[in-house]
Amino acid sequence: MNETKLPAPVHFPVTLPIFSLQVPLHAILESLGMFVGFRYFLYLRKRQGDLIPQENRIWVIIGAIFGALLGSRLLGALENPLDIMQVPNILLYVYQSKTIVGGLLGGLAGVELMKWGIGERHSSGDLFTRPLILAMIIGRIGCFSMGVHEETYGVATSLPWGMHLGDEVLRHPVALYEIVFLVLLWIGLNWLRKRYTLVSGAQFKILMIAYLLFRFLLDYIKPGYRYLLGMGSIQLACLAGLLYYSPSIFYPTRLIKKEYA
Repeated sequence: MNETKLPAPVHFPVTLPIFSLQVPLHAILESLGMFVGFRYFLYLRKRQGDLIPQENRIWVIIGAIFGALLGSRLLGALENPLDIMQVPNILLYVYQSKTIVGGLLGGLAGVELMKWGIGERHSSGDLFTRPLILAMIIGRIGCFSMGVHEETYGVATSLPWGMHLGDEVLRHPVALYEIVFLVLLWIGLNWLRKRYTLVSGAQFKILMIAYLLFRFLLDYIKPGYRYLLGMGSIQLACLAGLLYYSPSIFYPTRLIKKEYA
């Protein structure tokens, strides 16, 4: 009698053989996500047009890149403040730390400062919205492939969909939760665009509000250092971002164009 062989479990972190090296899938997908996202941005800009002149758009992108790099590293380093006091090289530790929440908020700050500096008044976020979501989905697949070897895993759970992520403990697969959320957000944005006429910049604001709220809740089932009232640094940053967008949260009609007869 033949025995049914079960497929081998996934071994984390997932790597791909490239020549004589075993390259983490995460590194490949992280780079791929940024490349595909930027190419998609260029495609949308060509297809839909852009209210911002070419020269100003370049400056906006520069502001977004440098702001995202700085914000991602600083907030990422603050996730575990106890580690900062123990590492031999603080600058290297900060450089190696990163989080998408810090990248989004830092990129937002970089863009707004750059627009203020060049005198650009048009909203610049809508063209970034779908490319960002796409890049984040690809990147989160890479995060999932790392299992517990990167701090994008959840706490232990007894729920039936808990997964072994490399340490023989059933955990919340929070990277998969985030992928599902981002796909639903993409669908929701498409539905809103068909149902309502949104003001310029509304799509990006919806992305930021929805994602910051989602991450604030999600991080309660992720391990990490807690600063205040059981909240970690990312959650506190999410609250700050939600406070920034509070006018649109409390008055969502500001995101919709008024139709006059």
